[in-house]
Amino acid sequence: MNTPTQQKTLGEDQLVVEGLSVNYGRIEAIRDVSFRVPRGAIATLIGANGAGKTTTLKTVSGLRSVRTGSIVFEGEDITKVPSHKLVQKGLCQAPEGRGTFVGMTVEENLDMGAYTRKDRRTAAYRSDLERVYGLFPRLQERRSQFAGTMSGGEQQMLAIGRALMSRPRVLLLDEPSMGLAPKLIQQIFSIIVEINQQGTTVLLVEQNAAQALRISDVAYVLETGTVVRSGTGADLAADDSIRAAYLGGDV
Repeated sequence: MNTPTQQKTLGEDQLVVEGLSVNYGRIEAIRDVSFRVPRGAIATLIGANGAGKTTTLKTVSGLRSVRTGSIVFEGEDITKVPSHKLVQKGLCQAPEGRGTFVGMTVEENLDMGAYTRKDRRTAAYRSDLERVYGLFPRLQERRSQFAGTMSGGEQQMLAIGRALMSRPRVLLLDEPSMGLAPKLIQQIFSIIVEINQQGTTVLLVEQNAAQALRISDVAYVLETGTVVRSGTGADLAADDSIRAAYLGGDV
């Protein structure tokens, strides 16, 4: 698998989250979460189940209301911007559980990913569609197949491809390896690296911490709704306490 190298040059902070707190009713889901995603990076949030990773990602993508704190994307405060507007601005999420339109074909699902674009049915649109098929040849083979008849791995590919059709500058991925066989997990992570190398910044939430840290430029550890550690993916993967807590003692 190709992995980021220490020589990789990252840009300025493209996404900045400061002091983010979110409640579900009276329950505090995340508290004072802060992190930064440099332009060109793969950034990862890791942590145990219930640590607040998915809530953080949903809040960044506009699907949860912010109690306190701020989210700044490319210099613009987007804390209260709704999710569909964020897609237009270049911030798009492939959700946990894939969320494909099961009664629609692969190509119809991909077309739905481009619903905010004004250049549909143009050469640019076709170029982006071919890019997705280049990343995921299986989708091209099954372009006329209904999404609901596809395997979990194929639907995960479709969910990522659909998000890419919106031309995101930052792609948010929530548990892309969930429920997949080990061989498919390797493939998905390799494709995430390729997407990043093609110029898309990635913010990844992932239960498979070992795989995630291998490809991450920067990473943050969440515990009970709060960021407790940060560093490069390599540094966190080499830390004994992180290895013991999240990597089964190995990576």
